[in-house]
Amino acid sequence: MRVVIKPDFNLVTDPWIKVTDSQSNKEKLVSMADLFKNAQNYRALAGEMHAQDLAILRAPLLAILTTVFSRFDAAGEAYDWLNVDEETWTASLADDEVDIDDVQEILLETWENIYQDGKFPDKVVEYLDKYKEGFNLFGENAFYQVSSDVYDRMVPTKNKLSTGTGKVAVRQINRLISESGNSPSIFSPKTSLAKDEITLPEFVRWLITYQNFAEVGGNVPKIKKSGSGDSGWLYNIDPVIVKGENLFETLMFNLVLRPEDEDEILQHPYWEADKITYFSKRVDNLPPNNIAELYTNVAKMMYIDWKDGKPTIYVAKLTKPDTTNAFIEPMTTWNYNQKEGSYYPRVKQKERLSRRMWRNFGFYIKSSNDGDHEPGIVRWIDKLKENDILPEDMLVNLETINFVKADTKNQAPYFEVYDNMSINVGVLFDRNQATFWPKKIEDTVIMTQKVGDDFWRFARNLGELRGLKDAPLTDFTNKLSAEFYDQLNKPFNNWLASLRIGQEPDDKIMEWKQILKKEVAKAGSRVLQSATPKDIVGRRNQETKEVTNIFVLYNRMQYFVRKDLE
Repeated sequence: MRVVIKPDFNLVTDPWIKVTDSQSNKEKLVSMADLFKNAQNYRALAGEMHAQDLAILRAPLLAILTTVFSRFDAAGEAYDWLNVDEETWTASLADDEVDIDDVQEILLETWENIYQDGKFPDKVVEYLDKYKEGFNLFGENAFYQVSSDVYDRMVPTKNKLSTGTGKVAVRQINRLISESGNSPSIFSPKTSLAKDEITLPEFVRWLITYQNFAEVGGNVPKIKKSGSGDSGWLYNIDPVIVKGENLFETLMFNLVLRPEDEDEILQHPYWEADKITYFSKRVDNLPPNNIAELYTNVAKMMYIDWKDGKPTIYVAKLTKPDTTNAFIEPMTTWNYNQKEGSYYPRVKQKERLSRRMWRNFGFYIKSSNDGDHEPGIVRWIDKLKENDILPEDMLVNLETINFVKADTKNQAPYFEVYDNMSINVGVLFDRNQATFWPKKIEDTVIMTQKVGDDFWRFARNLGELRGLKDAPLTDFTNKLSAEFYDQLNKPFNNWLASLRIGQEPDDKIMEWKQILKKEVAKAGSRVLQSATPKDIVGRRNQETKEVTNIFVLYNRMQYFVRKDLE
């Protein structure tokens, strides 16, 4: 008699999350139960890519915390405005009307109590035990997947599993490879034979990443009545998070417990949903109205057939949700379309890869009353500071992480973007009209970029002096300009992190001007040292008889720099 061993890998109890241990500074694999019990002892997530860590941070981790603490307080008691089912712990509103101000106040109290305790209460792991089946990689209710029956019900007859359509390879969900069936990845870290070899912990990490950053096209079916293909919610925003001193702090700072209205109170994460109901809703382009559903919003409907320990992955396209004015999303910067009177999440552009966070300071921090919309996560930190919950001397470390899309029909991930900047919490949310640091910093960034323009013109003029034209001239100019800004990144971020309430803004701005002058001189000197004999001799204008050489161009740049710094 043959014994069939049922495969089992549970995200609650089996190690799959990569973290860095604070004491040993070594990487280790932990389960979700371990992570929530010991988050204060881990420095950070430590996956294969920053984008992978971001995806896992949001879902399942923050989605779980948002769900639990939107239903229960720090002591594990259900809130008065909810009816919580004893078996499933799902919630409904106890009354037709809810006082949203009271809800916000009590949720803030819950957040503060957990933060002051320095660790997560047992209720989180108890919740995981309730939904353990939904966190298994295998089974009828497998994590981030559907059963074969659900898959076949949701796709057209011609695309049922028996037809073999809709397959994607492991190499297509591994974002270190990001390879389609037809286009091999040039920069893959794995050989061709090894690209579809993967361990279960690694597979889970990439499965979560893929459901947030998936290509649009591919030769895969759509679910019935589906619209344009979804490439993943995170792929279509400009993410920003707050990084803490340890993983507990990072999770807490990004745990936004502040529904703006009644509709945002109840949380509906993917693993609690009936899959037919969920995917029937995904025919429409309506965005989720609660954070847990938003964070667990999947890019594709997926069924995985396991044979001999190897997965055959079937996916179907879903309708891309509308992101217009989707302020339920707390982790994005926003673009305002004046003609439409609407906001849209910014999306990273390939041509602006070298532009660092500090140069876009106004995207993250509101420095005027011109209608800019701050990221929700920044508003949340402001609310915590306003209620004296955060230390006055705390540095807020903002991070941006994303993939830039390739210029192809498939829009596969092209390049990972990561950057950060730190600023004192008091400076960040300074409301003193006499100092108002956010406006001072934004003005300083604008001044610095004027100096950057001066250097760009110097580089452009030098390229023309060398006889460059068209694309070679543009490439030469942009290369020198990018090197100059790279040189400014560290000193500007250091200056930004040094700002404190009580300092005289004019003195600190003058300090930066002096640093900037030195950096311009350093960059200019580097170019002068590489001057060719032709650069030094220069050219004579036949009409004016004036000679233009590299030194004339350099002195001209310095003149404009001095004017901009006056």
